Amino acid sequence: MARHPSLALLRRILGSVGLSLCLGLAALGPSHAQNDGGAEFRRFVEQLWPDARRRGISRATFDGAFRGVTPDPKIIALTRKQSEFVRPIWDYIDGAVSAQRLERGRQIASEWANTLARVERTYGVPSSVVLGVWGMETNFGSFTGSTYVVRALATLAYTGYRGAFFRDELLVALQILQQGHVERSVMLGSWAGAMGQTQFMPSSFVKYAVDGNGDGRRDIWRSVPDALASTANYLRQHGWKPGLPWGFEVELPEGFDFRNHRHGFQAWRGLGLRRVDGKPFPSSGEATLFVPGGARGPAFLVTDNYLVIKAYNSSDAYAMGVAHLGDRLFGGKPIQGDWPKEPMLGRDQRQEVQQHLAGLGFYEGETDGKFGTKTREAVRNFQLERGLIPDGYVNAALLRELRTVR
Repeated sequence: MARHPSLALLRRILGSVGLSLCLGLAALGPSHAQNDGGAEFRRFVEQLWPDARRRGISRATFDGAFRGVTPDPKIIALTRKQSEFVRPIWDYIDGAVSAQRLERGRQIASEWANTLARVERTYGVPSSVVLGVWGMETNFGSFTGSTYVVRALATLAYTGYRGAFFRDELLVALQILQQGHVERSVMLGSWAGAMGQTQFMPSSFVKYAVDGNGDGRRDIWRSVPDALASTANYLRQHGWKPGLPWGFEVELPEGFDFRNHRHGFQAWRGLGLRRVDGKPFPSSGEATLFVPGGARGPAFLVTDNYLVIKAYNSSDAYAMGVAHLGDRLFGGKPIQGDWPKEPMLGRDQRQEVQQHLAGLGFYEGETDGKFGTKTREAVRNFQLERGLIPDGYVNAALLRELRTVR
C-alpha cells in the first residue's frame, strides 16, 4: 500500500497482550483515557453510519462488520515504534536478506516463475522488485497478519491517529466487504490495516488491485497471481519506468566531491564512479548519489524507480531492503561497502536534529524523528553551508555541530 507501515515490524515490536487499553489511550487525550473504550467507542462507530450509508454500505453489512469489535490495546503501542525508522539501516537490511528468507525466496521464485514472468511482461516491473516487496511484507505469504482489518482501522480511527486517514480507510474497508471481494473472516492483516499477500491498504486495493489469474476476482488474500499482479500494477501506476534499474552500489574515486548529487549515468561514469558488480552503466537515465551510512559507508546510485518503491513505504531502509533482497534472489552479491556500525541517535535526538534544522530554515517537515528524503536534503544543505562533507548523514557528530549554531 502507499506509504503503509510494513507488516515486518509486527514481528519485531511490542505486542504485549497485557498492555491495558487505558494506558494505551492515555497519551491520546483525557476523553479517551478516562473511558473504558466501551460506550464511547460504540458512539464513535454509530457516528460512522451516515458516511457509510452515503458510500452504499447497507446496515446489514455495517452491523456485521462491527459485531463484537472493540478497540485493540496492542495497536496503540505499535504506532509508536516502526522498525524502518528506529533500527540502523544496516541492521534492517541484514534482516531483510536473512539466510532463511533468501532460501525461501529462491524456492518461491522458482515455483512462481511463470507468473512472475507474465507479470513483468504486462507491467514492466522486474520480477526481482515484485518478489522483494512480497518477501519484505509477508515473507512470501507465510505471515499475512492475523488482525481483523476493521478492528485495526477502527482502533486507529477512534484514537485519531494520523488524523482522518484511518477513518477513511475504515470506510473503504466496509465498501470492500459490501461489494463481496472478501468475507469478514478472511479480511485479516497488519495492525495498521494492510491486507493480503503484499499488504495493501483498503484504498490501494480499490485503486490498484487487479485480477491476475483470470477468474474475475481480485483476491490479494488467497491468490498469489492476483497479489503479484496488483503489486506490479501499483508500482507501475506510481511511475515505474520499465528498463530503468532501481539503482546499484558504486565505488567512489579517491577524493570524490560530495557536492555532486544528481547526474546522468554517463556523467557519473565520467566522474570516476564504477559499479561494484562490474557491469556497465546504463546508456541513458539519471541517478542520485545515496550514501545511507555517510561518506564512509556504501555508496549507491538510485533512480526515480527507487522513489517508486518508497511510494509503497516511505522508509529508505524499507526501499533498500526490497531492492537488495530482490537483487540477491536473482544472483546479486551482498553489499560490498563497510557500514559505519555506530550507535543510532535516539528518537529525542533525531527530533532535536530536525528542530535545529527547522530553526535554521533548512527543514519544513514534521519533527517526528523519522529521517527521509526531506531531512536528508536539509542536512546536505546545512553541511554545504558549514563546509562539511555534504553526504546527508545524521550521527552524533552532526548533532553536536547543530548545537553549536546560534
